[in-house]
Amino acid sequence: MNHALLEAIRQVCSPDVLLVILAAAVYGIFVGAIPGLTATMAVALLVPLTFFLDSVDAVAAIVTTVTCSIFAGDIPATLVRIPGTPASAAYAHDAYALTRQHRHVEALTVSLVFSVLGGMFGTLVLVAAAPLLANVAARFTSYEYFWLFVLGLTCAAVVSDQSRLKGAVALCLGLLLSSVGLGTDYARPRLTLGIEELSTGINFIPAMIGLFGISEVLRNALYLKTQRGEGIVDRNATREVGGEAGADRTKGASEQDEEAGKRGLRRAQREEKTVLGHVLLMAVRRPGALVRSSGIGALVGMLPGAGADIAAWIAYAVSKRFSRHPEQYGHGSVDGLADATGANNAALGGAWIPALVFGIPGDSVTAIAIGVLLMKNITPGPEIFDSVKNPQQATLVYSIYVAFVVTNLLLIPVGLLAVRASSLLISVPRRVLLPIVVLFCLVGAYAMNASYFDVGAMIAMGLLGFVLESRAIPLGPVVLGIILGGEVEHKFVQCVTKSTDWTAFLNSPISIGLAVACLAMWLAPLLMPRRAPKQQAVLNDNG
Repeated sequence: MNHALLEAIRQVCSPDVLLVILAAAVYGIFVGAIPGLTATMAVALLVPLTFFLDSVDAVAAIVTTVTCSIFAGDIPATLVRIPGTPASAAYAHDAYALTRQHRHVEALTVSLVFSVLGGMFGTLVLVAAAPLLANVAARFTSYEYFWLFVLGLTCAAVVSDQSRLKGAVALCLGLLLSSVGLGTDYARPRLTLGIEELSTGINFIPAMIGLFGISEVLRNALYLKTQRGEGIVDRNATREVGGEAGADRTKGASEQDEEAGKRGLRRAQREEKTVLGHVLLMAVRRPGALVRSSGIGALVGMLPGAGADIAAWIAYAVSKRFSRHPEQYGHGSVDGLADATGANNAALGGAWIPALVFGIPGDSVTAIAIGVLLMKNITPGPEIFDSVKNPQQATLVYSIYVAFVVTNLLLIPVGLLAVRASSLLISVPRRVLLPIVVLFCLVGAYAMNASYFDVGAMIAMGLLGFVLESRAIPLGPVVLGIILGGEVEHKFVQCVTKSTDWTAFLNSPISIGLAVACLAMWLAPLLMPRRAPKQQAVLNDNG
């Protein structure tokens, strides 16, 4: 075992592999920062290149790309409230709220630091407990997966910054949209309205971009139009009273607003040098929360089909439940941002556990990785850890461990450069930034399937998101409902096909635990009636 580990360290730390890791890091940051270009797409685009790489180089490139792209998805979520990856949707509101408070550097640094810490924790779990955790995951049947997906949907609804009723409405809307097209267990199209393109359902990538991106553009455009209209009225009024002097005063007020924004930017740039130390101190002061959120991420990540997005939602919900200031969640909570980002990166390491031990992909990325391993004549399974019978495969396993460590360490300097570069967007005027955002939204929606229909669906979802936000209905549950709706339906059909007895849904301790957790999240406000008035009072004071 020691020989295999030393050989893995030697191979990963060789100059050619380190160069591959560096190139993959830059590539992952770039792709992840563009809304719509997910981590899965970034890894899929690497597959043709793996033909020309050996097994260690190929695996290191995949690990680095997905790790960096998951973090980079936080950049557009923080700056323009467009999640770069689905995992960023859980905390997009908090990250964007911090940006509006001129704290974007702090938000991105928190995402970076806790992404690295969560990634290292996930790697530790992968190294130390892979066989044990894989055995737990192997005990999951369709009943346990059904309750797990229900728990993820519940978290999205109950942690919304509005009322639980509005969160439930948003969740039901997302589930309704997920039922469009051919279901997994049905051969007849549903709710397609005679549109052939809808037979495959609504792609969640254009839907997510539209709900978060286009709706934000529309809201900002309406704000700019309102401000411009008020300026015209003021200039007309001042001309009647004082001619050009009134117009100059109006112009001066506008220049004062711009100067205030520039002062906020300069203040953020001055704080950039010290914010890293504050964030590290924050991590030291919250070891329990860090272990809790990263543990949730690793546990959820090892369950096939769950992924980093569900891990982020569950960790965010748990963080809010244990927080001393739950009223801040959805309005710029640094704690919620830290816990969720730590969880989604910890899930990356956990997803490799069932992939290596059983050959069952934990998520779409590890599914691609398994294909690459098979292409290199390496078969995942329990024998892959046997350094006596399969020394080459055992060395590759340790190479994956080392690649995770090297990648997370490399993410710190690369991520800091990305944070500094992304800060330049804050100084761009809205009238210039909004068309650029629309352009990236169009590219992201079209790039997935090269479909103009997806572009139209994105615009339609943007209009829907604009209307929902005007009614204070959260958008996060809609997105997660679209993503998980098909999986929940599929698992439910599997369960009722096995047995029509409802008690079968509670036939194991794991199912009972997940069901109790779902029920507790809905009933917790009724069990704690004294806390709600205090939170409402704080919200009223802040509002």
